[in-house]
Amino acid sequence: HGRLMYMFLVISSYLQTLFSLFQVSVQYKSGDEYIHACGGALIDRYWVLTAAHCLLNCRTYRIVLGEHDLRVKDEVEQIFYVQPGDIHFHRSWSRVCLTCGNDIALIKISGKAKNNNEIQLGCLPKAEETLSKNYECFITGWGLRTPGVGVSDRLQQAYLPFVKPKFCIQSDYWGSSIQDTMICAGNETHPGCIGDSGGPLNCRKNDGKWEIHGITSFFSSDGCDAPKKPTVFTRVSAFINWINEVSSNVDATC
Repeated sequence: HGRLMYMFLVISSYLQTLFSLFQVSVQYKSGDEYIHACGGALIDRYWVLTAAHCLLNCRTYRIVLGEHDLRVKDEVEQIFYVQPGDIHFHRSWSRVCLTCGNDIALIKISGKAKNNNEIQLGCLPKAEETLSKNYECFITGWGLRTPGVGVSDRLQQAYLPFVKPKFCIQSDYWGSSIQDTMICAGNETHPGCIGDSGGPLNCRKNDGKWEIHGITSFFSSDGCDAPKKPTVFTRVSAFINWINEVSSNVDATC
C-alpha cells in the first residue's frame, strides 16, 4: 500500500507540474491590487483561451503565467497587461444566457510569452474531435474548496470523470441546458468549483497525448457537489475554426 500511495503522489505531482505549464491566472484590477478572477490556458505565445463569462469590458486585466501560489510572486512568473480591444468574445456569446453556449473568449497578451521549464503551450484537439469515456480528464485552477472560505491560494487539480452526453441531457441531470457545444465531467465527489472558471479541462487520449478539451463554464446553483449536476465545460473542439479565425491560426495542435 505504501508503494502504491507513493506512486500515486509521484504521478499526481507530475500531472500538476504538466498542467501548470500552460495554466494562467486572469486577474482584474481593484484599487491598487490585482485579484484572481478566472483561470485560462496559454495556447500560443500571444494568446490565452478562457471563458467569456469571466470578462467584462469595463475592467482592467492582467495575465499571470507561471502562477502557482496567488499570495507569492516568484521569479518564474511572467505578467502581461491586457490592452483595450485585445479581449475577443465569441460573436454568439450572450451574458444573459450562459446555458446558450459559446462561453469562450481569446485574450491577446501585450508581449510574447517566453517558453521555459515553467511555461509551455497547451495543446488543442482537432476540430470536432469528441471525447471518449476512456479519456482521463483533470481540471486545474484555484477553485473554492471549502464553502464560505474563498478560492484556494495554491493551484489545485482534480480528476473529473467524463459524463456521456446521453446522461448529461437527461431531465434529472442538466436537461435542455446542455448544448452540443458543451461537455460534462465530474460528480458529487469529483466536482469543479468557483474559481476554476475559465480554466482548462485536460484530457489524455488513448495515444497518451494531453489536450485541452474543455473550458470551465458553469456549475449548479445548488452547490459544486450537487448530485447529478456535473461541471459543464465549453467543448473546445467545437470552436477550433473560430480560434484560428481570431488568432490567425494558432499552432496548438500537438
